Amino acid sequence: MAYDEYGPDIISVTDEDGVVHEFECLDRIETEDGKRYVALVPCYDNPSDLVNDDGELIILRVEEEEDGESYLVPIEDEEEYEEFVEIFEERLNEYYEIADDEDEE
Repeated sequence: MAYDEYGPDIISVTDEDGVVHEFECLDRIETEDGKRYVALVPCYDNPSDLVNDDGELIILRVEEEEDGESYLVPIEDEEEYEEFVEIFEERLNEYYEIADDEDEE
């Protein structure tokens, strides 16, 4: 049995400056109208960077170009963003311990 079958789902994203960032995809959602969203957390080579990370989920929408190539875009509509943050947090709370902002105070 290969590790890759059960390993993390790593996504490489190239930003506007050509810098490649790696993220672990924790969850994916596809809506009834075909919109797709992903919940990501950054991957780090240095373990101390992981410890210092705030653990905030990165929620992005998946768009597709005419040639079938997928790319990730920020969700600019605040209401849409908050809706999917809530959905992902509920879904991920079953598998991970997610602290609310109120819990940190």
